[in-house]
Amino acid sequence: MIKRQKASDIRELLQTAPAVAILGPRQVGKTTLALDIAAGQPSVYLDLQAEADRVKLSDPGFYLRQHSDKLVILDEIHRVPGLFAELRGIIDANRRVGRRAGQFLLLGSASLDLLRQSGESLAGRIAYAELFPLNPAEVGPDALEQLWLRGGYPDSFQARTDRQSDQWRQDFIRTYLERDIPEFGPRVPAERLRRFWTMLAHLHGGLLNASQLARNLDVDSKTVATYLDLLVDLLLVRKLPPWHANIGKRLVKSPKVYLRDSGLLHTLLRIPGLETLVAHPKLGDSWEGFAIENIVSALPGLSQPHFFRTAAGAEIDLLLEMPDGLWAIEIKRAATPRLSKGFHLACADLKPTRRIVVHGGAEAFRLSPEIDALPLSMMLQEVAAA
Repeated sequence: MIKRQKASDIRELLQTAPAVAILGPRQVGKTTLALDIAAGQPSVYLDLQAEADRVKLSDPGFYLRQHSDKLVILDEIHRVPGLFAELRGIIDANRRVGRRAGQFLLLGSASLDLLRQSGESLAGRIAYAELFPLNPAEVGPDALEQLWLRGGYPDSFQARTDRQSDQWRQDFIRTYLERDIPEFGPRVPAERLRRFWTMLAHLHGGLLNASQLARNLDVDSKTVATYLDLLVDLLLVRKLPPWHANIGKRLVKSPKVYLRDSGLLHTLLRIPGLETLVAHPKLGDSWEGFAIENIVSALPGLSQPHFFRTAAGAEIDLLLEMPDGLWAIEIKRAATPRLSKGFHLACADLKPTRRIVVHGGAEAFRLSPEIDALPLSMMLQEVAAA
């Protein structure tokens, strides 16, 4: 089992909050992590996707009160939204007898859906942690290219061969389209949604053009927005917002779109191995999205990611609001990166606190007195320590 960095954060949250929700897409390792955390204490696990476990909760108050002295793990909690109101009463009853923390560990596969349901009834009683796919620090530097190619879902990353990994991802996509997505959103023809998902893969790293997507799908722009929001809510797609600042320049206002897992991107683009990837026109965009997703996963607290682009061509791939100011980050696949004029123009406009180039090599060096060049693994350490 690969040791997950989030484990210590979740254990710490359980020491202070009555309920902790672990949010993340399916198959990212939420259940494995939860059972590992619970291994050293009295606990009970219920999979709400299983009929036998749902039957146990036909009278949830009675059942859960029988286990009020244990950590109760409720997997796929979004399948039984009525439980949240019941949990509130049990949490408050336990508080009155002195048990203030570590009562429930809730696992959910949809971010905003779960937040909306739990926020109404568990306000002040629940803490949240998002579990991302595997990152370079968790798999080690020798496996970086494998992680980039196969993505961070544990079963995909740990497959015996690239071919088996790609087959796992094909099955994952099919399952989402045919079974999982219909449970979360409106009924969408699976073939149409696959086409949309594939279009997003080809758009990966580019500006969102909803009108063009709508024409290609023969639907209206509102329908495209619904499809996109659904994939964003399911933590499969990231919309990277543009940075807005009053600098007297015309700024790009459309978000950029990235598939959050590089392995799913490569499967949708029919890239089975590294040889195909390095010759593919989406090579640079793939590496950029891979780097951005890993950097965002390491962001502290209230830090926010953006990109910056003006109509005149000034551009920053990733602009981070950090505790000490703005960090301007350029992402290059080459180990000896060259900066574009647009990056220098953007930095002159924004005057960021730090200027960093994240590259595909293994060494850190300085490009100039103001610009550091860092490998991705070192960049993640810098962000986590900020």
